[in-house]
Amino acid sequence: MPFVDLQSRLGISLDRWLLLQSGEQPNKRAARCHAFEKEWIECAHGIGQTRAKKECQVEFEDFYECMHRQKM
Repeated sequence: MPFVDLQSRLGISLDRWLLLQSGEQPNKRAARCHAFEKEWIECAHGIGQTRAKKECQVEFEDFYECMHRQKM
């Protein structure tokens, strides 16, 4: 049975909701926490969720602190 890509068929993008800061911003300016999110994604990319939770904890804490304006 072939894989059906429902997102493209329905014209929606669920991934957009996952990475809020990476989306298009007004006036083409980077979002407040974009740099922290980028560091976290670059760290976690390609190593898997289990390893990323351990190895990228510092980057995630920085991103979380920026988003919520409180320490973890």
